[in-house]
Amino acid sequence: MTAAEPELEELLALAESAARAAGAVLLDRFGAPEREVQAKSSPTDPVSEADVAAERTLRHLIGRHRPGDAVLGEEEGQEDGGETGLRWIVDPLDGTVNFLFGIPQWGVSVACEDSHGTLVGAVHDPLRGETFAARRDGPAMLDGEPVAGSRRTDLVTALVATGFAYDASVRAAQGQVAARVLPRVRDLRRLGSAALDLAWTACGRYDAYYERGLNPWDLAAGALICARAGLEVHPLPASGELPGGVVAGPPALAGPLLELVG
Repeated sequence: MTAAEPELEELLALAESAARAAGAVLLDRFGAPEREVQAKSSPTDPVSEADVAAERTLRHLIGRHRPGDAVLGEEEGQEDGGETGLRWIVDPLDGTVNFLFGIPQWGVSVACEDSHGTLVGAVHDPLRGETFAARRDGPAMLDGEPVAGSRRTDLVTALVATGFAYDASVRAAQGQVAARVLPRVRDLRRLGSAALDLAWTACGRYDAYYERGLNPWDLAAGALICARAGLEVHPLPASGELPGGVVAGPPALAGPLLELVG
């Protein structure tokens, strides 16, 4: 099933409104003492009550407007069912560690996909009041205005963003890659939210981005926004201790960066 243009507009509007609603839930909790924090994949991979509350808000809004669609969320997995061929992929709080430590770099990611890939995506930054969005056949947008990625052509002057896994052995291998990258670029940035890293790359705040060990909810919205901003988005194959990942950047940088970090 392929969504028609009017439906794409409706899906994108729902992605944006749902992301903003979840963001409001998070804003109410940001800076307050966190009563319930549990570990997931490792002791450094937390899930908080705020994550759960935000995901419930997302699921409620999507279910109310699109009751036949499937939903995959970071905290509650995928519900059974889905009758339309569409699936929503949501990350209610991307950057949980930042959120818990009071660091203002976290956001909400909402995307909808069909059998051909991502149809629409929205990444909302509640603290800055910014919403990045795109649909499969349209431009990347920031608060309704078109944005474009970097046009830089030389890696040596490129500002590159990245991230690190929760598993200590994977981080050690990633550190070796970062040491290889650092002398070859302007600088590296590691702020802690993959969804915002992708969105900021899409609007040119970073020249390029790479990261391994991401999940579908980390990538679905941000990767589409980057692609619609004129950037190349390449899968990063798994290698040794390193899981697969993604590289995003302008055409002149994406290939050399992929080779450097592969």
